[in-house]
Amino acid sequence: MSSSNIHLPNAEDLLNILAQKLQPLLQANTALVGIQSGGVWLMQRLLVLLDSSIAANAIEHGTLDVSFYRDDYAQRGLKPENRPSQIPFDVENKHIILIDDVFYTGRTTRAAMNELFDYGRPASITLVALVNRGGRELPIAPQIVAADIALDAAQNLQLIQHANGTLSLELQPSTPTNQSTPASSTHA
Repeated sequence: MSSSNIHLPNAEDLLNILAQKLQPLLQANTALVGIQSGGVWLMQRLLVLLDSSIAANAIEHGTLDVSFYRDDYAQRGLKPENRPSQIPFDVENKHIILIDDVFYTGRTTRAAMNELFDYGRPASITLVALVNRGGRELPIAPQIVAADIALDAAQNLQLIQHANGTLSLELQPSTPTNQSTPASSTHA
C-alpha cells in the first residue's frame, strides 16, 4: 500500500467525532490523561470542546510522558522533547480516560498503564485514540476511536500541531529509530 493510495481524514473532523464519543464517559470520579505529545494536544482541545460536561462533573486531567516506561527505551533513547509527567490528582479508584493520537502496536499504551499504576490503582482505564492504524502486537486496543486506517508497517502516521493550534494527519515513511520532529507525535 503506497502513501499515494491513502486519503487521510481531516484531524479536526476526527477530533469532533472523538468528543461526541467521549461525552457519555464524562462522569463523576473520572479523569482525562493525555500521552505526550499528541495525546496531550488532543486532551487540551477536548477540554475546550467538552467544557460544560467537564466542569459539571469536576473532571480532573493530567499528562504522561512514557519514554522511560517503554520496553524499547534502549533502542529509542530519550527524545529531545521529553516532558515530565504531571498527574495532579489521586489516581486511586479513579476512572481514567487515557488519550493517545495514533494507536499502533499497543506498546505506548502498555507503558502508560505501567506508569499510571505507579501513581495508584485506578478503578478502570479506557483507551481513546484519534486513529487506530492497525498492527497491534499486545492484547490492548482502544475502546473509543475516531477512525480506523490500515497502514503498512513501513508507513508512519503522525499527528501534527500547527502554530495556530489546529491539528492535521501526515503520512511519512518510517525511520529506523522512529524519531519524531518537535511539532509531531509518533507512537509505536
